[in-house]
Parts: sequence; C-alpha cells; structure tokens
Amino acid sequence: MKRILPVIVLSQFFCTSLWFAGNAVMGDIAKQLQLEPSYLAYLTSAVQLGFITGTLVFAILSIADRFSPVRVFFTCALIAAVINGLACLPGIDATVILVLRYTTGFFLAGIYPVGMKIASDHYPQGLGKALGFLVGALVLGTSFPHLLKVLMAALPWRYVILSTSILAALGGCAMVLLVTDGPERKPGQALNPTAFLQSFGNRQFRAAAFGYFGHMWELYAFWAFVPVMLSAYNARFTTAALNVPLLSFLIIGIGALACVGSGILSKYIGAKNVATIALSISCACCLVSPLFLFAGSAWVMTGFLLVWSIAVIADSPLFSTLVAQNADQQSKGTALTIVNCIGFAVTIISIQLITALRTTENARYVYMILAIGPVLGLLALLKNSNS
Repeated sequence: MKRILPVIVLSQFFCTSLWFAGNAVMGDIAKQLQLEPSYLAYLTSAVQLGFITGTLVFAILSIADRFSPVRVFFTCALIAAVINGLACLPGIDATVILVLRYTTGFFLAGIYPVGMKIASDHYPQGLGKALGFLVGALVLGTSFPHLLKVLMAALPWRYVILSTSILAALGGCAMVLLVTDGPERKPGQALNPTAFLQSFGNRQFRAAAFGYFGHMWELYAFWAFVPVMLSAYNARFTTAALNVPLLSFLIIGIGALACVGSGILSKYIGAKNVATIALSISCACCLVSPLFLFAGSAWVMTGFLLVWSIAVIADSPLFSTLVAQNADQQSKGTALTIVNCIGFAVTIISIQLITALRTTENARYVYMILAIGPVLGLLALLKNSNS
C-alpha cells in the first residue's frame, strides 16, 4: 500500500509532461516554420480542446467507472506518447502539429482525471492530501518541458518532444505494473449516457464544481502566458536578460509545493477553507498585476509571479477533493471527468480572450481580466455557505 501513492504521483508527473511539451519549444517551432506569435495560443488551445473532447467522450461512455482505471490510464499513456512523438517526423507543418497536439490532449483525458479516480479509490480518507501530491505532479509535469528545453538548449527541439513521449510511456507502464484498482472502486457499472449529469443535483457538488470552473479560468491562461510575461519584461528592460525557459519552469513548478502544502493544510482547517483562501489571494494577484509586471526590479517582478503561481494552483487539489467527496459514488470517475471537461473548456475562452486583447501597450493591464474567474468562483462558494 505504501508504494501506491508514490507510483501514482510519479506516473502522473511523467505522463502530464506531454501537456506543455509544445509550448516549451514553441519559439523553435515558430522560427523553423515562420509562424506568427498568435500560434502559441492555438497550440495551447489545441491541447485543451482535445482534452475537452476526450473528457466529454469518456464521461458520456463512463469509461473510468465501467473499466479498470489503471488499464485505461496505461492505454491512454501509450497512445498519447506515440502521437506526441509523431511531431518529430520530418516534413511536419503547423497544421499537422496542431492536429497532433489536439489528439494528445484527447488521450490526456484518460490520464489526469483517471489518475485522480485511482487515487480516490485508494485514499477515501485524507483525499485532500493525496490529491495535493497528485496535482503537484501535474504541475511539475506541466513545467518540466521548460526545464528540458534549458537542459537541451544545444539540441534540436525534437529532443524535448521525444523525451516527454518516453517519460509518458514509462509512466503508463509503472501504473499498470505497480498499481491495482483501489478497494473503493465499484466495478462493472452499466453504460448510462446521462450519468455525468447526476451529481449536479447535489448543491455542494455544484458549489465545488463552479468554484473549480472559476479557478480554471485563471490557471491555464496564467501558465500559458508566464513565458510571454517574462519575454515582455526582457523587451521592456533590455538589460534584464531573464532566462525565460528556466524561470518559466521555476515559476510554474513551484506550484507543486503549493499543492502538497494545501493538501496537508486541508487536514487541519478543511479543504473548502483552504480553497477559498487560495482563490482569494490569486484573485488579488490578478487585480494588482499591473503594479508588478513591469516593476523596475526583476527580482520584484519574478517574486510576484512566484506568489501568484503558488496561489493560482493551491486550490486545485482541494476543488477536486470536494468534487470527489460530493459526487455520486457510483459515478465518481465520470463526475470528475465531466468537471474537468467543463473546466478546461473555460481555459480556452480565457486564453483566446487574452490573446485577442493583448497588445504591447496594454500588456501591463490585460491580465486583470483573469480575476473574473476567481470572483465568480468565490461567489459560488460563499453562496453555498450561506444557503
């Protein structure tokens, strides 16, 4: 039993490195294929759209509840690894890369939410702590390609892509070889195409879900634009010479510690309380961002981004915990999957909105728009507390 959580966490980390693999080498791809800067938003949104499609299909078919979650994770990890690696074939153009990123995102639907399902079946008690480690692994996996880019700076960008594919395959194999389906799993559920809607009848489930949607409005847009914020600072202060890939890894990666910390803290003051505090802080960061993004000191600016990064992800495992705890237990995997589906659909809107509105002149102010999500999420949580 002691090895179960570490293996799930390591597998999640390896497999989710596929998520931002394209973003880490976007500069090299754009240079090679002579692409516009807006391609970054399309590249990120392609993965998100694929993930949304995948989670919707998985939810309607109740994949995580009807079949062994461990085997679903393994199968999707191998398929996603192969598809991601196809981007390294010679002669690939921008459109094909977008299709491959979309398809990779589709099979990530069998990795991230299914990993949470596996953890919740093994750890019904102390789920907040378990998911804190699990979402922390997602954060590290998301940021890891940026570190690979630093380590492989002298090599072609395809080496970063291939490395993430190898890691994903190893993660899938580790899951199927070392982890069993949890004792809380209810096997052999019949196909019920409307099962993913059942949990929304629960008021507490709705509050947790809408809190999560507000959180997601901000999260992936922040992650996607961290390199853009750092590059904008370099352009504004030409002597700053910030190492954008390394700082992007550190800023996004520190969120892993935030997830672990918030998961542990939730044991003492409750998941909902910690989530509310974190969401409030990240909301404040959105609103005060114009004061820091072009601060005269690079230390002040990067310090602010580190604080924002901690707050923006600390509530994520706790919202997932609240969703899992308040879902119908017969369709818990499906409930987690559909909430992920809607949450990631929200991320596409915020990423595309920032891309459409952002200019050199308003680069200091445009990220205040991200406060919309936390505000609505907090309202959902407070409304549930008062009713």
